[in-house]
Amino acid sequence: MSSTNASAHISQSLAGNLFVVTGSSTGIGRSIAVTLAAAGANVVLHGRKQSPDLEATAAEIEQLGRKAYFAFADFAELTSLDGFVERAFGFEERVTGWINNAGGDVLTGTWKDQPLQAKLEYLWKTDVAATLLLSRNVGKRLIEQSRVEDKESPARTKIKPSIVTIGWDQAWQGMAGESGELFSTTKGAIMAMTKSLAHSLAPFVRVNCIAPGWIQTKWGASTTPYWDNRAKSESLMNRWGNPKDVAGAALFLCSDQSDFVSGQIIPVNGGFRHWQE
Repeated sequence: MSSTNASAHISQSLAGNLFVVTGSSTGIGRSIAVTLAAAGANVVLHGRKQSPDLEATAAEIEQLGRKAYFAFADFAELTSLDGFVERAFGFEERVTGWINNAGGDVLTGTWKDQPLQAKLEYLWKTDVAATLLLSRNVGKRLIEQSRVEDKESPARTKIKPSIVTIGWDQAWQGMAGESGELFSTTKGAIMAMTKSLAHSLAPFVRVNCIAPGWIQTKWGASTTPYWDNRAKSESLMNRWGNPKDVAGAALFLCSDQSDFVSGQIIPVNGGFRHWQE
């Protein structure tokens, strides 16, 4: 199958499916949501609350002729997660996939000046605990959904449900400094968690993790020359990644092209090479 035909097949195969993308107002989450919609899917968008950015994401999806729904929750409040999942599953008859993209930002805004312990507690809730609790809840629902479908139509052709998490490529080898310690701890936990979830939810639900490298989102767009040079130098492609690079991997993992892929951590970093000052 040529690359053109493969792309067309992915686009056709997502038509009529519903995906949930957490943290979808900007950056990687927005790009994943719009990419899935461009491939034919309807999308549930998530943010802590309604915002112009989230509305802009919805507008892009609707311009593609797809439906965009809203479900809100602050993942720092873990008691809100069950209600959020209930709402996300209430829009259409079937949910095909769930992308756990949302995470705490401690590099910009008021959080960047907070002490390490406060940052760690915040990231542990918004990134690690929320991802695990959401995935377990969602996984049970997707399994039950699949069992019902298998009884009704054993020869069904619908895409196998999937969950995608977001890790970090440098959690494997570590990075010096406070940010490296924080994100290696939290994203490394998500990467390890993904492998266990894949075992727990098999064979009904596939679970995979994308481990981005240096992706130029809000922090990267305004960083110092040192970090700009380092980001480019640590990739064999000699450039920053962009949200669309991550979205392309998410599209693959959500499609039937990855039907035999589960429990995997896929780096999206242009090929990592060690930084030498």
